[in-house]
Amino acid sequence: MATDSWALAVDEQEAAAESLGTLQIKEKDDKPKTEKPTVEANGTTKPEDSDSDKPEDEDKEDRAAQSLLNKLIRSNLVNTTNQVEVLQRDPNSPLYSVKSFEELRLKPQLLQGVYAMGFNRPSKIQENALPMMLAEPPQNLIAQSQSGTGKTAAFVLAMLSHVDPANKWPQCLCVSPTYELALQTGKVIEQMGQFYPEVKLAYAIRGNKLERGMKIQEQIVIGTPGTVLDWCVKLKFIDPKKIKVFVLDEADVMIATQGHQDQSIRIQRMLPKDCQMLLFSATFEDSVWKFAQRIVPDPNIIKLKREEETLDTIKQYYVLCNSKEEKFQALCNIYGAITIAQAMIFCHTRKTAGWLAGELSREGHQVALLSGEMMVEQRAAVIERFREGKEKVLVTTNVCARGIDVEQVSVVINFDLPVDKDGNPDNETYLHRIGRTGRFGKRGLAINMIDSKFSMNILNRIQEHFNKKIEKLDTDDLDEIEKIAN
Repeated sequence: MATDSWALAVDEQEAAAESLGTLQIKEKDDKPKTEKPTVEANGTTKPEDSDSDKPEDEDKEDRAAQSLLNKLIRSNLVNTTNQVEVLQRDPNSPLYSVKSFEELRLKPQLLQGVYAMGFNRPSKIQENALPMMLAEPPQNLIAQSQSGTGKTAAFVLAMLSHVDPANKWPQCLCVSPTYELALQTGKVIEQMGQFYPEVKLAYAIRGNKLERGMKIQEQIVIGTPGTVLDWCVKLKFIDPKKIKVFVLDEADVMIATQGHQDQSIRIQRMLPKDCQMLLFSATFEDSVWKFAQRIVPDPNIIKLKREEETLDTIKQYYVLCNSKEEKFQALCNIYGAITIAQAMIFCHTRKTAGWLAGELSREGHQVALLSGEMMVEQRAAVIERFREGKEKVLVTTNVCARGIDVEQVSVVINFDLPVDKDGNPDNETYLHRIGRTGRFGKRGLAINMIDSKFSMNILNRIQEHFNKKIEKLDTDDLDEIEKIAN
């Protein structure tokens, strides 16, 4: 596997590597609820701090940054307990799954690449997806999979398997929503194809300028929708009628930008009828599902049945305080008991998270801070240190910690209870936050800091929703806390 010198020049690779960290996750700052609302052109008003005024590009950047962060912090596959649900295009055809890569009858140089990457046996999604992707005649696929499930390696293996290295033109096309995510996928293609040097890779990304009129000889092209469309239509570097495999990755990130959605559909319409279509998405809300069905005709579908998160193994408490400063003092009292284990402390805004981390540090406590002001690679380094146990306590906001799982967390503290933009309890976020602690049958601990009638009302509504009593914690008697945290 190789990239020609012009396909991605050395200085562009360096620039790309530098830019990997430039995506940021945007968060709202602390703003008083009494701020004047924004007056729209049509005379209607909307609150200043409403999430609804967030631009589409910013939402795309949130999702793209989160996806990139998850790729950077995954050194190996996640040990998921989610069950895979397979819906076949033809329910009467036999359902094949594999337990080893040898069963797939891969080219020896690809099998060598798979093992060199550290894959010993297929992941759950690979067990079902690979036989479909490698089938003859090719089968189309829509698959749901989170970061760390091995889906990138699966579709890369499918592309490398379908390539005829004797043909010097693009045969496989992979579209990613951002420059940085395209480079990450390219890295997987280069690693898996390291023993298959006849197959070449080109990057259709910004800054990669080619001379007009030339035809690309690389068999695999990976890029962003706008550049790929230009290469097919305006510049004619790629003959779309010769594409055998089309991969659309991170569909949920893709549709956050209207232009990308339209461009992807235009690319798909230029491809031959017998081109294999593969689409992947971490989530499958209605908008993603409609988009997927427009891109992929007659698909097989693989979905992850979401593991039911439960509060049965989690002990929940609340601590009554009168102010932010009192909450901090109560937290300091609890701190000695919780640092036996690893703990995550959630704040509503990055301003509060920064203040809290600073105050804890001044008291001599060792904490890590995940902030939206950090670049993606900086955040990946913080998470890695926390995962390795170098820091026992992580202070974060909900936005920053979305999608990040650290298995050994056994204590979660809600310094601020999760509320939605209208000030109602965000029950799903509450469940997701504290659900981290009671996994794999272990006991978990959740402590909620209450500092007003408003937050007490939120807590009562959370109790009613889950039909679970949350007990009051006496911070002078922490023996029970220490037992659970141990």
